[in-house]
This record gives sequence, C-alpha cells and structure tokens, in this order.
Amino acid sequence: MKDFFYNYILNLQNRITSTLEEIDSKAKFHEDQWQRKEGGGGKTRVIQNGDVFEKGGVNISAVHGPLAQSVQKYFNVEDCDFYACGLSLVLHPKNPFVPTVHANWRYFEMFDKSGKMIDQWFGGGLDLTPYYLFEEDAKHFHQVCKTACDKHNSQFYHKYKKQCDDYFWNHHRQEGRGIGGLFFDYLKPTADRDIDQWHDFVTEVGDSFLEAYIPIVEKRKDIPYEKHHRDWQEIRRGRYVEFNLVHDKGTLFGLKTNGRIESILMSLPPHVQWRYDYQPEKNSKEEQLIQVLQHPKDWINS
Repeated sequence: MKDFFYNYILNLQNRITSTLEEIDSKAKFHEDQWQRKEGGGGKTRVIQNGDVFEKGGVNISAVHGPLAQSVQKYFNVEDCDFYACGLSLVLHPKNPFVPTVHANWRYFEMFDKSGKMIDQWFGGGLDLTPYYLFEEDAKHFHQVCKTACDKHNSQFYHKYKKQCDDYFWNHHRQEGRGIGGLFFDYLKPTADRDIDQWHDFVTEVGDSFLEAYIPIVEKRKDIPYEKHHRDWQEIRRGRYVEFNLVHDKGTLFGLKTNGRIESILMSLPPHVQWRYDYQPEKNSKEEQLIQVLQHPKDWINS
C-alpha cells in the first residue's frame, strides 16, 4: 500500500504543479529534493513572486524510522517504528479576492521492533480560506467536496465537513481559519471498509482538488484591488499563521520527527500584519467575512 500511495502522490504533485504554472504564466516551481538522516526524504516544490501566486508549495515526502518518544506518548504505543508518506500543499495568491487554499493526503503505518505492522491509516482533506467571501465560490468548493464523498458514502461529506470546521478552528480567536471543506484522519480498516476502499476514497478527494479550486482562481485573479484590500488580506493571513503554529498537528508532527524545517514552514505567507485589536468597519465586506468565520455555514443547503 505504501508504494502504491506514494506513486499516486508523486503523479498528483506533477499534475497540480503543472496546472498552477500554466495559470500563473510567470513563476515556475523550484524543486528541492531532501533526505532525512533517520530515514526517507521528499520533494519540496515552491512557487514565489508570480503574477497569481505570491507564495505556495506542493510537497511530497516519505519518511520512516523510530517513532519519537513524544509521538509514542501521543499515540499511546510502546517503542516502535513508523512509515509516513503524503502530499501537502498551501497556496497564497497575490490578489486578495482569490482565497488561500490548503490540502493534504497522507498514509501512515506503525511497526513493532520485529517488523510486524501494528497499525495503518489514511488521513487528509482540503479547505478554503477566503479574504473576501463570494458565496458562489464557497458553494462550488463544497459541492465538489460533496460529489467526491458521495461516490463512496452519502454520510461522508457531512461527517468530514463538520470535522473540518472543528479542526480548523482558532480557539483563542473563537473563529474558523476559513470556510472549511473536508478533514479526515485515522481512516483504518474495519469490518465494512478495508484499507483499499479507504485508499480509493482518499485518492478520489485528491483527484477533485483542481476541480474545486482552479475555477475560483480563474474567476477572481484579475479583479482590481486597492491597498485596503491588501491590508485586510495580510491581517487575515496573520490568523492563518496563528493556527499553523499553535494548533496544527501536521506542523507539530513534522517538528517533533525532525522533518525538514523549510518544507514544514513553507505554509507561512510572505507578507503578514498583526494590528493591535483591529476591528473591521460595521456592515463592511470584511465584517461579513468575520460573521461567517464565527458561525460555520451549511454551504450546500444555504
């Protein structure tokens, strides 16, 4: 399974980066191949200073070795080894009317010291972080997510949409990082769904990414904007940074397993503002966004 899924994310990385380069037309992805001394490595691809994408990364990795003590404690396991592979992406567009997007799809195995596999699971999802809210964009993104889920189980979209709203929640701000999407983790073999079926579901969601995001980019990337739009984008990016450094499990896992720091922190935007006690104007587009972030919506039925 690990070889099968690694080949999938390798091909998906190529598909996504080639599509994004086409849309940007100016910037190209720079690739770094790296090795982890404990075992494994990855391919980091970063785009910067483009016409459309100010900064973004589409990274794959496959790492293995002894599981760190802190992570063993988290999983409540004894001394064991692990294998993890996945694709992780974050795109920060230049135009404030184009949303930031994040996605990842990953596979994890744990082994005892004799080499016997003791656990395996899939995880991942995709989520959208707009700075100015266009309801038709939100509905499109969520409808693509639902269509992918419905091919496998009619309950998956509602379940994983709620998990996304719950996970990408800035508790210290009492607001969502964005308008959600899908989030799932610990998708393990059960009596009614084996690991191959979970693989098919996760790759279905991965294959839907470009359909969910690219039409939004193409629709919004050429909208004229002013300095106050850009200021608001940078203030909201600050909230994005706060979530990734305070709450995100993927960031923490990478740091605790001696991952490549540049690849882990490529998710951070290049230009950010933290203004003291900033409040948007009443009844403004900026305040409307905050209202939605504080009260997650049912985008399919709204």
